[in-house]
Amino acid sequence: MIRQKKEESVRKIQDMLSNSTIAIVTDYRGMTVGDLAKLRRQLKDAGIEYRVVKNTMAALAAQNSGRGELKELLTGPSAMALGYGEVNEPAKALTEYIRTNRVPLSIKGGALPGRLLTAQDVSAISSLPPRAYLVAQVLRQMQSPLYSLVGVLSAELTALARVLQARKQQLEGG
Repeated sequence: MIRQKKEESVRKIQDMLSNSTIAIVTDYRGMTVGDLAKLRRQLKDAGIEYRVVKNTMAALAAQNSGRGELKELLTGPSAMALGYGEVNEPAKALTEYIRTNRVPLSIKGGALPGRLLTAQDVSAISSLPPRAYLVAQVLRQMQSPLYSLVGVLSAELTALARVLQARKQQLEGG
């Protein structure tokens, strides 16, 4: 019976890891139950799942889900924040929570599909603007040369039209 529960727990963690876009591992030592409950509520409101995990089960689930690199981070008391949308949202939510509540929660690192992240990487991701903003910036940069080309071509055509109009008036007038 116990083995079956453990296998079910590993499967659940494995499914969560497989479906997530980012997994961030934290050390929650020194936090009260109330602090953890508050953190879970805030993260849940943002669409992020936060779970305290047993390292051996989480390591097995990570290996089975193709995120074996997470095993390096699973030492000591560990909890995982799993994001299913934008990659930077869980990182932003955790760093903001740590900053505003001044709790002893620390980020050990994280993982994107196929890539291990250090705590500094997670911090850098948290400072990134949203994906939609970055896409808009790239599109604006791509459009800029086109607008310049249109401006140059229309200016040349306008100048040619003025020269032709002046020549026409010259021929008619004299």
